Amino acid sequence: MPEETKKVFEQKDIEDNKTVAAISYLWVLCLIPLLFKKSSPFASAHAKQGLVLFVIELVGSLFFWIPIIGWLFWLLLVVVSLLAFFKTLQGEYWEIPIVKDIVKKIKL
Repeated sequence: MPEETKKVFEQKDIEDNKTVAAISYLWVLCLIPLLFKKSSPFASAHAKQGLVLFVIELVGSLFFWIPIIGWLFWLLLVVVSLLAFFKTLQGEYWEIPIVKDIVKKIKL
């Protein structure tokens, strides 16, 4: 079994950019760190995850109106976004399952 590689960021980068990185998980605001914090590996990593979540939310909006299944999907996305938001404010990088595999394919 291959060993997982954990992303390591400089502490200064984390402290300077954790607030901007956290807004990556607030819907379309993921574009702010993508456009204005390209030089920060910490903010960029979160922005890419935020962008993938945003696209999933846009596509998911077609299904959110379906009783129970759509509502549970929407609730799951809200919980994941909030969890990622608060972990980022604490200076952590959480690779969101499924999303992390899509992020690895993004070259921005």
